[in-house]
Amino acid sequence: MRRSLATLRILTGALLMVPVLVGSALVQARGDDRALPMHFELRVEGPAASCGETCRTLIGATGAITAESPRDFLKFMQVNTARGQRLDDATVVFDSDGGSVLGAIALGREIRKAGLSTAVGRVVDLAETRAKVPGDRPRAKISPIADCESMCAFVVLGGIKRTVPAEARVMVHQIWLGDRREDPTAATYSAEDLVLVQRDIGSLARFTEEMGASIDLLDLALRIPPWEPLHVMSRAEIVRTRLSTEDAAPASAPVASAPPTSVRPQRLPLTEGAAATPISERSWALLSRDEGAALARRHPLTVEGDGIGSFDLMLSCGADGKFDMSYVERRSGSDAVTVPKRLDNVRLRVGRASAVLKVVSSERKDAMSELRSLAIGAVPDELVRGFAEGRRSLVVETTSDGMVTVIRIGNTGAAQNFPRLASACAKPAAGGRADASLMQKTGGMALAK
Repeated sequence: MRRSLATLRILTGALLMVPVLVGSALVQARGDDRALPMHFELRVEGPAASCGETCRTLIGATGAITAESPRDFLKFMQVNTARGQRLDDATVVFDSDGGSVLGAIALGREIRKAGLSTAVGRVVDLAETRAKVPGDRPRAKISPIADCESMCAFVVLGGIKRTVPAEARVMVHQIWLGDRREDPTAATYSAEDLVLVQRDIGSLARFTEEMGASIDLLDLALRIPPWEPLHVMSRAEIVRTRLSTEDAAPASAPVASAPPTSVRPQRLPLTEGAAATPISERSWALLSRDEGAALARRHPLTVEGDGIGSFDLMLSCGADGKFDMSYVERRSGSDAVTVPKRLDNVRLRVGRASAVLKVVSSERKDAMSELRSLAIGAVPDELVRGFAEGRRSLVVETTSDGMVTVIRIGNTGAAQNFPRLASACAKPAAGGRADASLMQKTGGMALAK
């Protein structure tokens, strides 16, 4: 494995919201349907005129994978078999955000035990839903416009035959402890957590090999930390990992895995003279310095798990009672990622609110040193309040020489400390000067330096 301790577990109870539905009406691609525990629906492929005697039996599997999903799948199979339905040649079609690691492994094994095929897609009812077919089963077609995220990719491995249409998206990443996913760098982890992590990694590795897939699929998932977006698998990766059996690489000519990359540890301070400051990766903290007050947070900078540097974010007093954000980055790259010539853009997002910071400096002292960059800008009140009040995470996007980084930061400590910053920014300075004067002391440039 390229990563020493990638956490691959969701707490069993984290997704137990309501019982899995069996026999309910199939919902057509609704977002709320995917958020519910996984339910299963029986259909026959159509239209009848297009496939005739070769129409497949389809089992739509939509929603989050929970610890109960294997049991509900078995119940679904038993009920329909008792009704005289033939299911031994069925295709299970997945549209899911993923879910429980252990639930996914057990569900995949039940699918393999039943000798079924799997596919990524959405089962969409046709107008002829009550056509005269054996068992009076509704007709449907498979739409390839679907997402199979996180543990869903591993459940698909349970199929004897596995189909991933070109239009479908399969996305993978590390699956964190469910109650600490929103701000993983701020959370604490016990020895028991690490024992569970290693046990589940082993279980998932064993399952992947049992299903005849490449361990490269697990390796790919382990590269993506929870603060980065899910990795959308390319067609080459789908083939190389044998996620799809229709276009799998010949066994006689295996595709070699990429050599492991070694990542240089990033222990440098992020700002000049910042070694003794309380800026931390664990929480947003209120800094009180000669330049003024700021709410600050430090975070590693990664690209698909490769550590390429780190950055500080500092929210400080702005003009007219508003706020400024400073982004201070040191980027040294890795064996797999080169250092760009300069940082081009920095953009912040909280929900629908966004702000673009102006890159005011970005340079290297020489070819061997890290790239040091500073970007500053005013941030809208909607963005600041939405984040500080704990409703949403802060997403930081950068672009440089065509390379993009996307980091999601939680708000641990922000709700407690933001009111103090707001109070400091609103307080008149000595001599009766208002906060516009304070801005000159607390601006992003002064804090960064």
